[in-house]
Order: sequence, then structure tokens, then C-alpha cells
Amino acid sequence: MLGEVGDKWIGRLQQHVAKDLRTNGWSQTEIADILGSTQSTVSRQMQKTPVELKASADEATIDGWGHELSQALSSMGPGAKVLRQRLVVEFQFTGNNTLRFDKTLTGMDLDAGQEQTALLRRLEWAAGRLDVRRIEQAIPAVGLNIASCNVGASEPSDIAAFPGRITLVDGVLRHHETPSFGSSKHLANLLLAVHSLDESKTAVLNIRPPTESGAVKTELIQRACEQLGFTFSFAPKAKVDESIGRYDVLLDVGDFGWEPTTYVCAHNALELVDRTHQLISVIKELEA
Repeated sequence: MLGEVGDKWIGRLQQHVAKDLRTNGWSQTEIADILGSTQSTVSRQMQKTPVELKASADEATIDGWGHELSQALSSMGPGAKVLRQRLVVEFQFTGNNTLRFDKTLTGMDLDAGQEQTALLRRLEWAAGRLDVRRIEQAIPAVGLNIASCNVGASEPSDIAAFPGRITLVDGVLRHHETPSFGSSKHLANLLLAVHSLDESKTAVLNIRPPTESGAVKTELIQRACEQLGFTFSFAPKAKVDESIGRYDVLLDVGDFGWEPTTYVCAHNALELVDRTHQLISVIKELEA
């Protein structure tokens, strides 16, 4: 279902853009370059009738988007190059279940023999994508941090994070140093424990859980995780329960002199930011 819908609207969008650009004097080769296609494919697209969608309102939406895109491309000219693409997709299912994905594609090969450099770069990108408006109330008093590693990490020195953490200064999230390996002992040890049990998880972030009268709203976090399809487990003093097997959200309810913390885990640092935004948003909705 998902693939069929996505494939059709992308096909209609490309047809619309191709026809508009051709009308504005672009060659089929120039159109193929900007669409990431081939001249022969563009030629076929232009000869076919527009891809039909199930709803006329959806067709109008795609056609309007295609017109806006082609007008912008025409003003920039055939020499324009796409540096990155940001895709926001939301699916609403029965049972009041919503999945939202906000992804950025850069066209860069992040695994071309520079895994450590690529990992540090992803951490920088991830930190830059944190939305202050969403997470302001969830920033711990000591600041938050993002830790990440490559698959196979086994030592704290294999974990990269931000030295000194990320803090809120005058309404802006700031990290005063660039990320480096071996920078966060606490998050590094937690991530190593998670990664050893769930190898797919290579990134973790700490946020402040919602509380009431000093007590953590554990049930609220659990409900939010259920709605998002995330696993939930406890991690007292950052000690991971080895019987879980899969780790998405871990909760440390705190203790005397020990701040309560919610740990969000993900497959990479960029997905981690998306998951954190989703979790905080659903918690706010459930609290309302």
C-alpha cells in the first residue's frame, strides 16, 4: 500500500515538472539531470497521460506542488544542483496511530572509508536538527548529549559525543566544542551496553522525563512508547536490563542525588533526533 501510493505521486510529480520545464525551454537531458533520471525516461514520461491517483484532491495537490517546483527550477536555470533533500512523511492509521518521519538526504557517501569522520559529521547534523520549541522543557538541568558509534564498537573510546554537553543559551541550543570520541563516559557506557545486546542501535540521547510533584510520570512515557511502537524498559542508574533484547526508550527514575533520565535509542544519530521529537510530541499530546 505505502509503496504503491508513493510511487504514483512521485511519478505524477515528475511528469508535471518535466512537461513544465520542457515548455520553458529545458532540454530532455537537462530535465533528466535535475530529476535524477535518464533522457529516455523523461521522453516516455512526457508522452504518457498523467499518472492517475485515487482522489482528485490528491491529484490537484501534486499538480500544484509540481507547478511550484518547476517554476522555481526555471528561475534558477538548468545549472542548479540539489545539495540536500528533506523529506517529511506522515502516516495516520486506525486506532489513532500516527507515524511521522522527517529525513534529510545529502547525496554524500558516508561510508567511503571514513567511518569515524562520517560519524562525527552525522552528530553535528543531528545536533543542528534538534528543535528547541519541541524539546525545551525536556532538556536536563545538566544539559543533554548525543552519543553514537559505528557497528562493532566495544570500548568507550569507540563512542563519539559532545564534550561538555549541549545546553540552552538565550533560547538557542549550543555545543561549545565539536563532537569527539571518548567524550562522554556516562552515555558511552550506556550505549555500549545497549549496542552489545541490540547491535542495530548505535545512537542514544538523554532527556528529562515528565514529572509531577517530583515523581516521574512513568505510565505516561509507557503510553507514548506504545503509541509510537517503541519498546520501553527501565534502566536504574543507567544499568540496562539484559533480558529485553530490543531497546528504544529506557527510563531511569532517579534516586537521591541522581537525576531521572529518559534515554532514547536509535539506529543512527539523525533518526535519534526524529525519535526524540516524536516521543516528546506524543507525551505532550497525552498530557493535554
